[in-house]
Amino acid sequence: MIGQNRTLDILEKAIAQCEADQADCVLINFEQSLSRFANNFIHQNVNQNNTKLLVRVVRSGRIGVATTNRLDAQALKSTCRRAIKIADVSPKKVGFKSLPRPKSIPEIKTYFDATAGFNAQMRAEVIKKFCDRAKKHGMTASGSTSIYEGEIAVANSLGIRAYQPLTLASVALIMGYTQNESGYASGISRNVEDIDFDAILDVATEKCKLAKNPKPLKAGKYRVILEPEAFANLLEWLNYIGFGAKGLMEKTSFLTDRIGKKIFHRSITIYDDGRDTSGVAIPFDFEGVPKKKVVFVEDGVAKGVVYDSYYGGLFKRKSTGHALTPDETHGPLPFNVFVAAGNKSLDEMIETCDRGILITRFHYINGYLDTRNALLTGMTRDGTYLVEDGKIKHALKNLRFTQNMLKALSKVEMLGSKQKTIASWWEEVGATRCPAMRLREFNFTGSTG
Repeated sequence: MIGQNRTLDILEKAIAQCEADQADCVLINFEQSLSRFANNFIHQNVNQNNTKLLVRVVRSGRIGVATTNRLDAQALKSTCRRAIKIADVSPKKVGFKSLPRPKSIPEIKTYFDATAGFNAQMRAEVIKKFCDRAKKHGMTASGSTSIYEGEIAVANSLGIRAYQPLTLASVALIMGYTQNESGYASGISRNVEDIDFDAILDVATEKCKLAKNPKPLKAGKYRVILEPEAFANLLEWLNYIGFGAKGLMEKTSFLTDRIGKKIFHRSITIYDDGRDTSGVAIPFDFEGVPKKKVVFVEDGVAKGVVYDSYYGGLFKRKSTGHALTPDETHGPLPFNVFVAAGNKSLDEMIETCDRGILITRFHYINGYLDTRNALLTGMTRDGTYLVEDGKIKHALKNLRFTQNMLKALSKVEMLGSKQKTIASWWEEVGATRCPAMRLREFNFTGSTG
């Protein structure tokens, strides 16, 4: 950890060397301690520290960005010079108004000593429990445990000064007999003490037992019960292709021409809230703007998207606090996505299902097939089961799906009463929190056997 005072001092020194109309700097400093295990033993312990400084300058409407992994005086000077040179040869940023001005940032606890102190020995003790259970049942345990400790700071020439220390703990466990007979469970929290490792072990073990002797299933449309992990896997792609202002401007988002219209079942409300500590909270974005709660879909009706300073200027809206780092070109993106809970339990979804498929999670999802209609394709993984007459009948071989999610989420039958936090692609700064869900119809196009 560099610390707040020194970090902000580094950023101020960098800004002072930027000969520009406006400038901002972002410093991201993380140490990750990771233990990977497979075949019932730890095969990799990794500890890495990565520090990145990004400098952005605005000169006569032109923008340049440069990065460095060094923080000495010479590195700051040369990085600022490179950013200036890049700006001078770049085309003008059409529609650019200004970098953001300072606003009050809420205080949120995102750093926990227990997480920072969860060392390799402690991780090994957790993994030993996993492996001992696996050996007892003739299974193999594989997965990872990971600890992040770090800080993010942002400063700009208009007076923004933002700093946040962060910790994060995550665990992923696969218990398996064979590659196609496996069960999965996971956990993630800024506070490692909130992760119930024993419960994760129990869930993965029971899922693996149920996964023995999977049978093939013909392609077709089936009722599905999505556990929170599976639902979150789909939401991550819906978020990426649909909930940002750039997609709306370029008319690639499935919200294009649908704001104010009903697109999902009335039970579905989806929003982003970086201040909610039941997820993986962070109070500001990479421009130092405090995060606002933004509703994308309310009671099935499309409501809006997130903005950063640039796209806020284009749409004549204020930034919602969802800027990515200055070197990213995707545009604003939500990191802290929530789905409001319903009133049913997972057991109720199963017990009242005459015939359907219970899905633990997905992988290899591709959301670029038809972004305007939220067409996704992917595979089930680590626990797919046939449900008949209210009971899990047997495991299924993994299935390929191709599904228009606008249609799928218009056919919600039940929504879970309990939300679960699931890791997303940049887990240090966000996650997806959602319940289980039952859909009347989901399209499967093939099976692994």
